[in-house]
Amino acid sequence: MFRIFSLLALTCTPFVAVAAAGAVASAAEPASRPNVLLIFADDQGTLDLNCYGSDDLYTPNLDALARRGVRFTQFYVGAPVCSPSRAALMTGRYPQRAGVPGNVPSHPGHEGMPTEQLTIAEVLKQAGYRTGLVGKWHLGTVPECSPNGQGFDEFFGHKSGCIDNWSHFFYWVPPHFHDLHRNDAEVYEDGQHFTELIVREARRFLDESQARPFFLYLAFNIPHYPLQPYAKYRAMYARKEMTWQRRQYGAWVSTMDDAIGEVLAKLDALKLREKTLVVFLSDHGHSIELRANGGGGNAGSFRGNKFTLWEGGIRVPCVASLPGRIPQGEARAQMALSVDWFPTICEYCGVDLPQRKLDGKSLARLIESPAAKTPHEVFHWQSGGQWAVRQGDWKLVATTGRGEARARTELFLSNMAEDVTETTNIAGEHPEIVEALGDLHKNWVEEVKRQ
Repeated sequence: MFRIFSLLALTCTPFVAVAAAGAVASAAEPASRPNVLLIFADDQGTLDLNCYGSDDLYTPNLDALARRGVRFTQFYVGAPVCSPSRAALMTGRYPQRAGVPGNVPSHPGHEGMPTEQLTIAEVLKQAGYRTGLVGKWHLGTVPECSPNGQGFDEFFGHKSGCIDNWSHFFYWVPPHFHDLHRNDAEVYEDGQHFTELIVREARRFLDESQARPFFLYLAFNIPHYPLQPYAKYRAMYARKEMTWQRRQYGAWVSTMDDAIGEVLAKLDALKLREKTLVVFLSDHGHSIELRANGGGGNAGSFRGNKFTLWEGGIRVPCVASLPGRIPQGEARAQMALSVDWFPTICEYCGVDLPQRKLDGKSLARLIESPAAKTPHEVFHWQSGGQWAVRQGDWKLVATTGRGEARARTELFLSNMAEDVTETTNIAGEHPEIVEALGDLHKNWVEEVKRQ
C-alpha cells in the first residue's frame, strides 16, 4: 500500500531574474573542488522510492543516500517528456530557451540541442574537471550535438530515446537500428544487459578519475520501457501483493537502485564519497503508455503522469548528498527545480557562472537551512499545446481539448497550499488570478522567443 508524506508549508520570495553576469567564484584550487555525480532516472514516478512513501518498493541504496543528505519534497523538472527535461538539466534554462521544446528525433542523422547552448559539462570541463556521460543522451545524434560535442570528454551509452537492454537496438519507431556507442564509435556488446554495462563503465570512469575533479552524468534508462529487470528482482516482486504492472515496474526500479548502489560502493572504495556531490532525480513522472504496461508508477494523490503538466507529470523525487557540507537526514519542502542544479553545482564547485541568461538559481542556501525560502516566485512550463504557470501557491494549468473540442482551452486553477491534488478547479472563483497568471505566461512566451 502506498504511504504519502504530508505536504509541508510552502513559502515564496519575490521573483528576481537571473542576471547574465557571472557569480563570484571561490578561490578553491581544482584539486580541492568536490567531484560531482549527477544521477538521472528515466520515467520514475513522483513517489517511487521507499523514502518518498512507496513502501512496497525495495530501494535501499537511494534510501541510504537520502539519509546521508537532503530529500526534496516539492521538486519539479522543466518538462514532462525526456528531451526537454534533459536540456533543462544540462543548461539551467527553460527547454524553450535551450532550443529543445519537445522530444528530439532518435534516428541517426538528426540534430538536437543547438550547439550554441552551454552545458554544465562544458562549464566544468573549462574549469579543469574530467567529464563523462554513461547512459542515455536523447539530445541529438549527429556528432556536433552528441555528448562529445556538448562538453563530455567521454561517452558510453545510447543517443536515442530508448533501447532494448539486451540487443541495444532502438525498436520503437521504424526503421530499427543499433544504438550503443563509445564516444561517436558504434560498439557491440550483444547479450550484455545495459544496466550492467552502465555500472561497469561508471566504475571504470571513477577508477580513472582520481587524479583530478570529475563530473559524471549517470543517466539511466530506467524505469522507461522496455521493462527488463534483473531476474532476482522479478522473483522478489513476484511474491509481493500488488498488480502485475506494479510488480514489473517495481522490479525495474530496484534494478536501478542496485546499480546505483554498486557505483556508490565504488566511490566508497576509492575514498571519494566525502569529496563527491551526489545528486539523484528523475526526468519526469511515470509513464502510462502501453509499452510501459499501461502504468505501474506511483503519484499517490497527485494528479497526472508523464506528458502532463499536473503534479504527477513534473514533480519528481530528488536527493542531494555531500558529507560535511550538506545536512544529513533532512527534508526540504520549498519549491525547487531541475534548472537549479546548474548554478548550484557551480557554487559548490567554486566555478564561475557563464555570462548568459540562466533560469536556474542556486539551491545552496535552501539546502543549508530549512528556514530558507524558495528562490522561485514564478515558474513556467510549456509542452505541446498545454502550458502551466506557478506563482507562489497559485498554479494555473491550460489544456486543450480533443476532437471537436480541439480549439477549446480549459484553464484549471489550484491553490497548492490548500489542494495539491488538483482535483477541484477554482478558476471561476478567482478570475483575477486566472487573468494575472495568463498574462504572466503570455509575457514569458514572448520573452523566451527573444533569448
